[in-house]
Amino acid sequence: MARISVVIITCNRREQLRETLAHMTSLPDAAPVFVADNGSADGTADMVAREFPGVRLFRLAENLGAVARNVAVDEVTTPYVAFCDDDTTWQPGALTRAADLLDAYPGLGSVTGRCLVEPGLAEDPITPELRESPVPGPDWLPGSALLGIMAGLTAVRVSAFREVGGFSTRMWLGGEEELFALDLAARGWWMCWAEDVVIHHAPSKLRDPRHRRRLGIRNTLWTLLLRRPWPAVFRRGRDVLRTAPRDAATAAALLDVLRGLPWVLADRRVVPDHVEHGLRLLEAPQRESKARRYVG
Repeated sequence: MARISVVIITCNRREQLRETLAHMTSLPDAAPVFVADNGSADGTADMVAREFPGVRLFRLAENLGAVARNVAVDEVTTPYVAFCDDDTTWQPGALTRAADLLDAYPGLGSVTGRCLVEPGLAEDPITPELRESPVPGPDWLPGSALLGIMAGLTAVRVSAFREVGGFSTRMWLGGEEELFALDLAARGWWMCWAEDVVIHHAPSKLRDPRHRRRLGIRNTLWTLLLRRPWPAVFRRGRDVLRTAPRDAATAAALLDVLRGLPWVLADRRVVPDHVEHGLRLLEAPQRESKARRYVG
Protein backbone atom coordinates (compact mmCIF):
# COMPACT_ATOMS: atom_id res chain seq x y z
CA MET A 1 0.00 0.00 0.00
CA ALA A 2 1.32 3.44 -0.92
CA ARG A 3 2.08 5.74 2.01
CA ILE A 4 2.59 8.96 0.07
CA SER A 5 0.94 10.57 -2.95
CA VAL A 6 2.24 13.34 -5.21
CA VAL A 7 0.18 16.43 -6.05
CA ILE A 8 1.28 18.68 -8.93
CA ILE A 9 -0.39 21.95 -9.89
CA THR A 10 0.19 23.42 -13.32
CA CYS A 11 -0.99 26.07 -15.75
CA ASN A 12 0.03 26.42 -19.41
CA ARG A 13 3.34 24.58 -19.10
CA ARG A 14 2.51 21.49 -21.13
CA GLU A 15 6.02 20.60 -22.32
CA GLN A 16 7.67 21.03 -18.94
CA LEU A 17 4.89 19.12 -17.22
CA ARG A 18 5.35 16.27 -19.69
CA GLU A 19 9.00 15.96 -18.64
CA THR A 20 8.12 16.20 -14.97
CA LEU A 21 5.43 13.52 -15.23
CA ALA A 22 7.71 11.21 -17.19
CA HIS A 23 10.13 11.42 -14.27
CA MET A 24 7.64 11.27 -11.40
CA THR A 25 5.67 8.33 -12.79
CA SER A 26 8.83 6.27 -13.31
CA LEU A 27 10.24 6.61 -9.80
CA PRO A 28 10.85 3.39 -7.83
CA ASP A 29 8.87 4.96 -4.96
CA ALA A 30 5.70 4.20 -6.99
CA ALA A 31 3.63 7.00 -5.48
CA PRO A 32 0.19 7.80 -6.91
CA VAL A 33 0.33 11.08 -8.86
CA PHE A 34 -2.41 13.71 -8.96
CA VAL A 35 -2.36 16.66 -11.38
CA ALA A 36 -4.58 19.70 -10.88
CA ASP A 37 -4.62 21.69 -14.12
CA ASN A 38 -5.44 25.33 -13.42
CA GLY A 39 -7.51 26.00 -16.53
CA SER A 40 -4.65 25.69 -19.03
CA ALA A 41 -5.35 26.86 -22.58
CA ASP A 42 -2.41 25.03 -24.21
CA GLY A 43 -3.76 21.48 -24.16
CA THR A 44 -2.03 20.52 -20.92
CA ALA A 45 -4.95 18.53 -19.54
CA ASP A 46 -5.46 16.64 -22.81
CA MET A 47 -1.77 15.75 -22.87
CA VAL A 48 -1.94 14.35 -19.34
CA ALA A 49 -5.05 12.31 -20.10
CA ARG A 50 -3.57 10.95 -23.31
CA GLU A 51 0.01 10.23 -22.30
CA PHE A 52 -0.29 9.50 -18.57
CA PRO A 53 -3.55 7.57 -18.08
CA GLY A 54 -2.43 6.38 -14.64
CA VAL A 55 -2.33 9.94 -13.31
CA ARG A 56 -5.42 11.27 -11.54
CA LEU A 57 -6.31 14.45 -13.43
CA PHE A 58 -8.39 17.39 -12.23
CA ARG A 59 -9.51 19.71 -15.05
CA LEU A 60 -10.20 22.97 -13.24
CA ALA A 61 -12.29 25.53 -15.08
CA GLU A 62 -10.25 28.46 -13.74
CA ASN A 63 -6.86 29.16 -12.27
CA LEU A 64 -7.20 28.52 -8.54
CA GLY A 65 -3.49 28.99 -7.87
CA ALA A 66 -2.29 27.13 -4.78
CA VAL A 67 -5.85 26.24 -3.84
CA ALA A 68 -5.75 23.67 -6.64
CA ARG A 69 -3.62 21.61 -4.24
CA ASN A 70 -6.55 21.55 -1.82
CA VAL A 71 -8.79 20.13 -4.54
CA ALA A 72 -6.39 17.27 -5.17
CA VAL A 73 -5.64 16.55 -1.51
CA ASP A 74 -9.37 16.14 -0.91
CA GLU A 75 -9.08 12.95 -3.00
CA VAL A 76 -5.79 11.66 -1.56
CA THR A 77 -6.15 8.45 0.46
CA THR A 78 -2.53 8.01 1.59
CA PRO A 79 -1.44 9.41 4.98
CA TYR A 80 1.12 11.75 3.38
CA VAL A 81 1.26 13.97 0.32
CA ALA A 82 4.29 15.41 -1.46
CA PHE A 83 3.78 18.65 -3.31
CA CYS A 84 5.57 18.98 -6.60
CA ASP A 85 5.58 21.88 -9.02
CA ASP A 86 5.58 21.33 -12.76
CA ASP A 87 9.25 22.33 -12.78
CA THR A 88 10.44 20.26 -9.82
CA THR A 89 11.25 16.55 -9.66
CA TRP A 90 11.66 14.46 -6.53
CA GLN A 91 14.69 12.20 -6.90
CA PRO A 92 14.64 8.39 -6.51
CA GLY A 93 14.06 7.43 -2.90
CA ALA A 94 13.18 10.95 -1.73
CA LEU A 95 9.45 10.27 -1.41
CA THR A 96 10.11 7.07 0.52
CA ARG A 97 12.55 8.83 2.84
CA ALA A 98 10.05 11.61 3.55
CA ALA A 99 7.36 9.01 4.32
CA ASP A 100 9.79 7.15 6.61
CA LEU A 101 10.40 10.33 8.60
CA LEU A 102 6.71 11.10 8.90
CA ASP A 103 6.10 7.49 9.99
CA ALA A 104 8.82 7.66 12.63
CA TYR A 105 7.84 10.99 14.18
CA PRO A 106 4.08 11.39 14.81
CA GLY A 107 4.51 15.04 15.83
CA LEU A 108 6.09 15.93 12.50
CA GLY A 109 3.71 17.77 10.20
CA SER A 110 6.00 18.26 7.20
CA VAL A 111 9.41 17.50 5.74
CA THR A 112 11.07 19.93 3.33
CA GLY A 113 13.86 18.59 1.14
CA ARG A 114 17.15 19.82 -0.24
CA CYS A 115 16.75 21.67 -3.54
CA LEU A 116 19.34 21.40 -6.32
CA VAL A 117 18.90 23.75 -9.28
CA GLU A 118 19.33 22.38 -12.80
CA PRO A 119 21.33 22.20 -14.98
CA GLY A 120 24.38 22.54 -12.73
CA LEU A 121 22.70 21.13 -9.60
CA ALA A 122 23.94 23.90 -7.34
CA GLU A 123 22.04 24.28 -4.09
CA ASP A 124 19.14 26.69 -4.19
CA PRO A 125 20.11 29.95 -2.41
CA ILE A 126 17.46 29.32 0.26
CA THR A 127 19.07 26.00 1.26
CA PRO A 128 21.68 27.36 3.73
CA GLU A 129 18.91 29.21 5.56
CA LEU A 130 16.92 26.00 5.94
CA ARG A 131 19.94 23.94 6.96
CA GLU A 132 21.04 26.50 9.56
CA SER A 133 17.60 27.52 10.80
CA PRO A 134 17.81 29.10 14.27
CA VAL A 135 14.29 27.98 15.20
CA PRO A 136 14.43 25.93 18.42
CA GLY A 137 12.90 22.47 18.18
CA PRO A 138 12.54 19.33 20.30
CA ASP A 139 15.45 16.90 20.62
CA TRP A 140 13.61 14.24 18.64
CA LEU A 141 13.25 16.37 15.52
CA PRO A 142 15.21 14.65 12.69
CA GLY A 143 16.38 17.89 11.05
CA SER A 144 16.47 21.65 11.39
CA ALA A 145 13.23 23.07 12.78
CA LEU A 146 11.36 25.31 10.34
CA LEU A 147 8.56 27.85 10.52
CA GLY A 148 8.01 27.93 6.77
CA ILE A 149 7.99 25.54 3.86
CA MET A 150 8.52 25.61 0.11
CA ALA A 151 5.54 23.73 -1.27
CA GLY A 152 7.25 22.19 -4.30
CA LEU A 153 9.88 20.66 -2.01
CA THR A 154 7.70 19.48 0.85
CA ALA A 155 5.86 16.38 2.02
CA VAL A 156 3.00 16.99 4.45
CA ARG A 157 0.98 14.80 6.80
CA VAL A 158 -2.49 14.80 5.24
CA SER A 159 -4.29 14.95 8.59
CA ALA A 160 -2.29 18.09 9.51
CA PHE A 161 -3.01 19.63 6.09
CA ARG A 162 -6.72 19.10 6.55
CA GLU A 163 -6.63 20.32 10.15
CA VAL A 164 -5.47 23.79 9.05
CA GLY A 165 -7.71 23.86 5.99
CA GLY A 166 -4.97 23.64 3.37
CA PHE A 167 -3.84 26.73 1.49
CA SER A 168 -5.74 29.98 1.88
CA THR A 169 -8.18 30.91 -0.87
CA ARG A 170 -7.24 34.55 -0.24
CA MET A 171 -3.52 34.12 -0.94
CA TRP A 172 -3.99 32.42 -4.32
CA LEU A 173 -0.29 31.95 -5.17
CA GLY A 174 3.09 33.41 -4.28
CA GLY A 175 4.33 32.97 -0.71
CA GLU A 176 1.10 31.18 0.17
CA GLU A 177 3.12 28.63 2.16
CA GLU A 178 3.98 31.06 4.97
CA LEU A 179 0.45 31.36 6.36
CA PHE A 180 -0.07 27.60 5.98
CA ALA A 181 3.15 26.88 7.91
CA LEU A 182 2.33 29.30 10.72
CA ASP A 183 -1.07 27.69 11.14
CA LEU A 184 0.58 24.26 11.35
CA ALA A 185 2.97 25.54 14.02
CA ALA A 186 0.17 27.22 15.96
CA ARG A 187 -1.59 23.87 16.20
CA GLY A 188 1.50 22.14 17.55
CA TRP A 189 2.83 20.52 14.39
CA TRP A 190 6.60 20.55 13.81
CA MET A 191 8.24 21.11 10.43
CA CYS A 192 11.78 20.13 9.55
CA TRP A 193 14.37 20.20 6.78
CA ALA A 194 15.97 16.95 5.61
CA GLU A 195 19.34 16.87 3.82
CA ASP A 196 18.72 13.44 2.30
CA VAL A 197 15.33 14.27 0.73
CA VAL A 198 16.52 15.63 -2.62
CA ILE A 199 14.47 17.51 -5.21
CA HIS A 200 15.67 19.05 -8.46
CA HIS A 201 14.32 22.37 -9.72
CA ALA A 202 14.45 23.38 -13.38
CA PRO A 203 13.02 26.93 -13.12
CA SER A 204 10.41 27.53 -15.77
CA LYS A 205 10.87 30.49 -18.09
CA LEU A 206 7.10 30.69 -18.51
CA ARG A 207 6.37 33.09 -15.66
CA ASP A 208 5.73 36.76 -15.07
CA PRO A 209 8.29 37.70 -12.39
CA ARG A 210 6.85 41.17 -11.75
CA HIS A 211 3.37 39.76 -11.14
CA ARG A 212 4.79 37.05 -8.89
CA ARG A 213 6.68 39.71 -6.97
CA ARG A 214 3.47 41.69 -6.50
CA LEU A 215 1.75 38.59 -5.12
CA GLY A 216 4.74 37.73 -2.94
CA ILE A 217 4.85 41.17 -1.32
CA ARG A 218 1.09 41.22 -0.85
CA ASN A 219 0.95 37.77 0.72
CA THR A 220 3.93 38.40 2.99
CA LEU A 221 2.37 41.58 4.34
CA TRP A 222 -1.05 39.96 4.69
CA THR A 223 0.51 37.08 6.64
CA LEU A 224 2.25 39.53 8.96
CA LEU A 225 -1.04 41.28 9.62
CA LEU A 226 -2.89 38.01 10.10
CA ARG A 227 -0.53 36.25 12.50
CA ARG A 228 2.15 38.53 14.06
CA PRO A 229 1.94 40.94 17.02
CA TRP A 230 1.78 44.58 15.98
CA PRO A 231 5.44 45.42 16.79
CA ALA A 232 6.53 42.54 14.55
CA VAL A 233 4.13 43.65 11.80
CA PHE A 234 5.78 47.06 11.60
CA ARG A 235 9.35 45.81 12.11
CA ARG A 236 9.24 42.98 9.59
CA GLY A 237 7.01 44.94 7.19
CA ARG A 238 9.65 47.67 7.06
CA ASP A 239 12.31 45.08 6.21
CA VAL A 240 10.20 43.63 3.40
CA LEU A 241 9.52 47.01 1.83
CA ARG A 242 13.15 48.06 2.18
CA THR A 243 14.16 45.32 -0.26
CA ALA A 244 11.31 45.94 -2.71
CA PRO A 245 11.91 48.07 -5.82
CA ARG A 246 9.95 51.30 -5.86
CA ASP A 247 7.95 50.56 -8.95
CA ALA A 248 4.43 49.85 -10.17
CA ALA A 249 4.46 46.22 -9.02
CA THR A 250 5.30 47.19 -5.45
CA ALA A 251 2.71 49.98 -5.49
CA ALA A 252 0.09 47.52 -6.74
CA ALA A 253 1.00 45.10 -3.95
CA LEU A 254 0.52 47.81 -1.33
CA LEU A 255 -2.84 48.75 -2.85
CA ASP A 256 -3.84 45.07 -2.69
CA VAL A 257 -2.86 44.98 0.99
CA LEU A 258 -5.01 48.02 1.76
CA ARG A 259 -7.98 46.60 -0.13
CA GLY A 260 -7.72 43.40 1.88
CA LEU A 261 -7.58 45.04 5.29
CA PRO A 262 -11.25 44.44 6.20
CA TRP A 263 -11.03 40.66 5.87
CA VAL A 264 -7.44 40.51 7.16
CA LEU A 265 -8.30 42.30 10.40
CA ALA A 266 -11.45 40.21 10.81
CA ASP A 267 -9.39 37.00 10.46
CA ARG A 268 -6.42 38.14 12.55
CA ARG A 269 -5.24 35.46 15.04
CA VAL A 270 -1.78 36.03 16.52
CA VAL A 271 0.43 32.94 16.79
CA PRO A 272 1.33 31.52 20.23
CA ASP A 273 4.31 32.97 22.05
CA HIS A 274 6.63 30.04 21.32
CA VAL A 275 5.96 30.39 17.57
CA GLU A 276 6.52 34.14 17.70
CA HIS A 277 9.82 33.51 19.50
CA GLY A 278 11.00 31.38 16.59
CA LEU A 279 9.84 33.99 14.09
CA ARG A 280 11.83 36.70 15.87
CA LEU A 281 14.95 34.52 15.69
CA LEU A 282 14.43 34.26 11.93
CA GLU A 283 14.28 38.00 11.34
CA ALA A 284 18.04 38.62 11.32
CA PRO A 285 18.84 35.95 8.70
CA GLN A 286 15.82 37.08 6.68
CA ARG A 287 17.14 40.65 6.60
CA GLU A 288 20.44 39.43 5.19
CA SER A 289 18.94 36.86 2.83
CA LYS A 290 19.65 37.19 -0.87
CA ALA A 291 17.09 34.48 -1.61
CA ARG A 292 14.23 36.51 -0.12
CA ARG A 293 14.81 39.86 -1.79
CA TYR A 294 11.95 41.15 -3.93
CA VAL A 295 13.72 41.95 -7.15
CA GLY A 296 13.01 41.42 -10.85
